[in-house]
Amino acid sequence: MHRLFAFIAALTLLLIPTAAFADGIIIDPPCLPEGPCPPPPPCDPLRGPCPRALFPLAVQYHRVTVTIENQVATTRVDQLFRNDNSFTVEGTYIFPLPTDAAVSEFAMWVDGQKVEGKVLSAEEARRIYDDIVRQSRDPALLEYIGRGAVQASIFPIPPGETRRIELEYAQVLAADNGLIHYRYPLNTEKFSAQPLEQVSVSVKVTSPDPVRAIYSPTHDIAIERDGDYRFSAGYEANNVTPDTDFDLYYSVSTDHIGLNLLTYRDPDTGEGFFLLLAAPSLNVDAARVVAKDVIVVLDQSGSMEGEKFRQAQDALKYVLNHLNAEDRFNIVAFSTGTEPYASGLRSASDAPQAARWVEALFAAGGTNINLALLEALDTADRERPTILIFLTDGLATEGVTDTDRILANVQQAAPSNVRLFAFGVGDDVDTLLLDTLVEQNHGASSYVRPSERIDEAVSGFYAKVSTPVLSNIEIDFGEVIVSDMYPNPLPDLFAGGQLVIAGRYRASGPATLTLKGTVNGQPQSFTYTDQFSRSGASGGNEFVPRLWATRKIGYLLNQIRLHGENRELIDSIVKLSVRYGIVTPYTSYLVTEGERALSEEGRNRIAADQYATAAATPEASTGAGAVDKAEAQSAIAGAEAPAVPSGDAANVVKVVGGRTFLFSNSVWIDTAFDPTLMTATEVEFASDDYFTLLAARPELATPFALGPRVIAFASDGTAYEVTDTSAPPLVVPPTYTPGPNATPIANVNATQPPAAPPAPVITAAPPAASPGGSLCAGAFLAPMLVAVPLLLRRRK
Repeated sequence: MHRLFAFIAALTLLLIPTAAFADGIIIDPPCLPEGPCPPPPPCDPLRGPCPRALFPLAVQYHRVTVTIENQVATTRVDQLFRNDNSFTVEGTYIFPLPTDAAVSEFAMWVDGQKVEGKVLSAEEARRIYDDIVRQSRDPALLEYIGRGAVQASIFPIPPGETRRIELEYAQVLAADNGLIHYRYPLNTEKFSAQPLEQVSVSVKVTSPDPVRAIYSPTHDIAIERDGDYRFSAGYEANNVTPDTDFDLYYSVSTDHIGLNLLTYRDPDTGEGFFLLLAAPSLNVDAARVVAKDVIVVLDQSGSMEGEKFRQAQDALKYVLNHLNAEDRFNIVAFSTGTEPYASGLRSASDAPQAARWVEALFAAGGTNINLALLEALDTADRERPTILIFLTDGLATEGVTDTDRILANVQQAAPSNVRLFAFGVGDDVDTLLLDTLVEQNHGASSYVRPSERIDEAVSGFYAKVSTPVLSNIEIDFGEVIVSDMYPNPLPDLFAGGQLVIAGRYRASGPATLTLKGTVNGQPQSFTYTDQFSRSGASGGNEFVPRLWATRKIGYLLNQIRLHGENRELIDSIVKLSVRYGIVTPYTSYLVTEGERALSEEGRNRIAADQYATAAATPEASTGAGAVDKAEAQSAIAGAEAPAVPSGDAANVVKVVGGRTFLFSNSVWIDTAFDPTLMTATEVEFASDDYFTLLAARPELATPFALGPRVIAFASDGTAYEVTDTSAPPLVVPPTYTPGPNATPIANVNATQPPAAPPAPVITAAPPAASPGGSLCAGAFLAPMLVAVPLLLRRRK
């Protein structure tokens, strides 16, 4: 499962409490001849999202079609807006371009008629954004500083009517060591007054070179592959308000197994983080397919009787029908006792007869898990990769019933080549038993809830693991020192799948990586040169450390759940949670008392309190709550995208670039700022000093976009506090130019290649300006799907 971008939309009007604005927001003439627009009303994020807008235009649908051929990406947006206001609105459409987009073609239509437009340089767009921030007293647009933009006028939208806007542009995507990156600005959370009603995205990629890994760290996508050179990806959602840009990566390589690295070095600590992607060819040569053994342990106790058991039989027959020619298998059905299909492993050619045997099984009796697993493991061949599929719906009720004894017996009997995959059916299973079994035997657990189908869960799983191409994987990183890699241990690699590994590193530089494993019992190795060569400088792919932290937190949570409360592990979870903005059961305090987390002493007290509470209230290992927790923590441990704050936490925890901010005492504060030890230089919001500072430290634009009160670090390590009251005159520092081993803190743009100058297109009159030459920003700039804003005014 992956994640893909979607354009998200909302057109908003600023909520103004004064009578002067009762007739709506206008861009021309200036919204207030006697002065700037007043600020939005205050609100408390702890009580829900802050209302930014009144009379938003509704988005009935938003459809996006993207084609990427030979690294040329053409994006077409089709969106339908409805005016639910009692008056007509019109305005200027401004589309902030992706930071690395070199636009080669651009066209736009409104209700089928072509509209004249203009591509603005980053400098031209910045002048518009600055003017709007000065006038509207809302800094949200600062996020787009450093990006070019597309600008065009739209037709008026009468009350109750709709306007269909279509936009198309093309850009050339760069390839970095075989890795191609497509980005689309999709963060509209700051602007959207209501969710997008419906969005659908279709992406088709055609490559002249074989495609290996396909990865999005930001959005869930469904992927369909058409051989090695083409794939399609789709995303669809209803009633969504996105708060992160979309990123899509895919790698191309002629190697049998393609491997690529994404890295990030923290500018504060110097820590290095990496994400390794490895994926084999879809068309696996028969000689490279690993011959395996499959052993299915099937619960046929009385509690399985009925539809559950029929689904389990169908699931088992699916496995039998999809064995590879060189595979072997056996089945152990169990209840009070066991009933094996055969005394030993059988050839795949025997599968049809075994399927008939499965159809004759019926459910009755108790649940002797210990006996069934030991009997199945006794038939395993220690010389061949073995997949053991364990399917049960209950607790052990016969024979050995103590969980610890069962685990000890299985651990002693299981050969190292066995990969155990457990399916817990329903909510009455022992999650502690199942999850510890798979932890000890390099597998994974899945839970089939009462509303889900067993056959679909098992068949979907088996389709992913039916064709191993590399087992017993190890990675040699050469001279680079790596640590804290997740998942741990490394899983096997299967055809159609990919490895996504996050870890930390030191001593970067050009290095040769060696991927090692076995194929049909024979050692194999694959080498990849010139890795880590671009990871010496600070900065990089900002999501990588947060993905690493997400996986580590998931791993630690599972360790606590399976092996008991541990103060040291809770300390680590608390620190990681605060640093990376990942809310966990131990750090829900971030929502209600985040100020405590800003000091080392406060974090230590929180960890101590959480340990005492958890140790005093041990949790059950069975029941719906236990299954919910097992699923949630396993999802975190295996996450392919960084965890993001959600629900109430999203109102008080924000992740900006590589930094985390907490909303405390009406101020957004970088969690690296300790108010008990540090001081910040004050600067008044929207003052001349404020904009001069942004010109000298453009990396501050993104955190400053959070609101009119922020504490954030600049690239030189200086902390600045934006206030909504007057501040002493600021001695603006000279423009800071990072050295070869530094990069601006929280500067998203710093990690992107510079955009090529935009191609000239049809030009039109600029947006209406005030008599002083600045754009009237009483109109609040709201993004139309992908941060595509529309400057609106009421039509007289």
